[in-house]
Amino acid sequence: MKKTALLFCLALFCFSCQKQVSNVADVEGGRIEGLEKDSLKIFKGIPFAAPPVGDLRWKAPQPLTPWDGVKKTVEFAKGPIQGGQNTAAFSEDCLYLNVWTPAKTPEDKLPVMVWIYGGGFSFGSTAEASYDGEPLARKGVVLVSVAYRVGNLGFLSHPELTAENPQHVSGNYGLLDQIAGLTWVKNNIEKFGGDPANVTIFGESAGGISVSMLCASPLAKGLFRRAISQSGGSFGPVRETTYPGENMKTLKMAENDGLKIAEKLGAKSLAELRALPAEQFAGRDMSGFGAWPIVDGYVIKDNQYTLYEKGDFNDVDILVGYNSDEGASFSWGDTYETHPANVERRYGKFADTLLKAYPLGEEQKLNKTARDLMRDAAFGWQTWAWASLQSQKGKSKVYLYYFDQPPANSEGSYHGQDVNFVFQHVHTGDSDIALSKAIGEYWTNFAKTGDPNGKDVPVWPEFNTENQKVMYLTGPKPYEGQTPSLEAMKVLDSYFAWRRTAEGADWAK
Repeated sequence: MKKTALLFCLALFCFSCQKQVSNVADVEGGRIEGLEKDSLKIFKGIPFAAPPVGDLRWKAPQPLTPWDGVKKTVEFAKGPIQGGQNTAAFSEDCLYLNVWTPAKTPEDKLPVMVWIYGGGFSFGSTAEASYDGEPLARKGVVLVSVAYRVGNLGFLSHPELTAENPQHVSGNYGLLDQIAGLTWVKNNIEKFGGDPANVTIFGESAGGISVSMLCASPLAKGLFRRAISQSGGSFGPVRETTYPGENMKTLKMAENDGLKIAEKLGAKSLAELRALPAEQFAGRDMSGFGAWPIVDGYVIKDNQYTLYEKGDFNDVDILVGYNSDEGASFSWGDTYETHPANVERRYGKFADTLLKAYPLGEEQKLNKTARDLMRDAAFGWQTWAWASLQSQKGKSKVYLYYFDQPPANSEGSYHGQDVNFVFQHVHTGDSDIALSKAIGEYWTNFAKTGDPNGKDVPVWPEFNTENQKVMYLTGPKPYEGQTPSLEAMKVLDSYFAWRRTAEGADWAK
C-alpha cells in the first residue's frame, strides 16, 4: 500500500514538473511575454527579423538584434507603410508576427497554420479584425499570422538594387519576409506547442497568390507541409501591361519601372532613394506602377505554369478555391457598352470566342456571366490550372472548392467574403453560421491530416482532371459538384496556352 502511494505521489510530482506552455517564451532574440485568455496563450508583435529601415530598406530580411529583459508581446505591431497613409498604425519597421496557441505543453505538437494576408501586395496588416486567430486556434491548431512589406517598399526593383544584391536580383522583398517568417516558425514554434513538421500556410487574395508562389519557390522548400489558397494562384505569363491574372513582370521590366519611379521622386541614386521618407513610396499605384512580385530567377524562377509542367515545385497537399462572383470586385469601370472593346484589348484574337463563352446577354448591363470572365482570368483559371497541374505532376493530395454564399440581393459571393467564414467570425444567419462551422472543420482537418474530411462535414472528394470534382461551399450544407463554367474555362485555358508561346509572348509586349 505504501509503495503504491509512493508511486502515485512520484507520478503526480513528475506531472506537475512537466514543462508547460505559458505566456512567457524564449525565442530567437530573447524572452517574450504574451497574455492568457481562457487557457489560450496569445502573443502579438513578436519580431522575426531586423527592422528593414535605413540601409536595410530593399534588402532581404536580416537577423534580429537580441534584446535584454522580457519583451511584452501583447499588442499588434504596426502594419507596413501603405496606401499613402501616415498614421500611428503603420511603420517601415513592420516585420512582426503573432501566435495564438491552445497547447498545454511543448510535447502537444499541434498542427500549425500560418496566415498570409491579402491586399494586392500594396495593402494589408495582421491587425485586421477579420484575422483575429482566437476562434480558429480553439479548434486545435497553433495559429500564426506573419507581416510582410507591401507596395514599393516591398517590391521595388532597380538596377542599382540588383547590382548590390549577392544574387543579382531586386524586388520580391515581401516574399522574402514571408519566407523569413516561416523560417522563424520552423525554429521556434515548438516553444508554443506547435509541430514544425506539420505547418500549413494559408492566405487570401494576394495572400493566396503568395501561397501559390511559395509552393513554387525553392527558397521555401521544407518550410511547410500543406497549403491553402483562397482566391489565389499565379500561373499567368509575364506581361509588360499587366491585368488581373497576368500580373507578373520580368526583372528587367520591373527595373525599368523602378527607374521611372526614382525619376518621378527626383532621386538620382539608390542612396537618395533610401534617404526619402518611407511614406513617399506608399500606395497601390504610386507613379503609375503597381507593386507586385516578379519573375526574378531566384525567389520565383520562371513562369509558374512552366515550373509545374517540369515538376519543379514544392509537392505538398493543397486545398484551393475561389468565390462565385469575384468579377464584381475586379471589373473596374467595365460596362455593358465598353466590355467588348476591353476584352479585345486584353485578349486579342481570342476576344470573340471568349465573348461567346462568357456572354453579355441582353440585359443591357454587365451581367454575372460576363463578369465571370474576369473572375476566371484572375482566380478561377489560376486555381483550376494549379489543381490540374498538381494532380498530374505531383504526388500530394488536391482539393478544390467554389465558395458560393451570396449576401442578400447579390448574384454571388464577392472577393474576400470567405475570410470571416474561415476565421469563424460569422455570428448571424443560420445558413451562414452553419457554413462557417463547416469551413472551420474542413480547414483545420486539412491542417491536421492533409484531408479536410471528418465526421461532422459532408464528404469532400479529391480533385483530378478526370473527375473534376469540386466542393461547393454553400450553406447550410456544402455539396459536391463539377468545376463551374468548365467549358468556358477551357476556352480561357486555350488563351493562356497561346500566351505561353513565342507568338503570344511577342503579341503581349
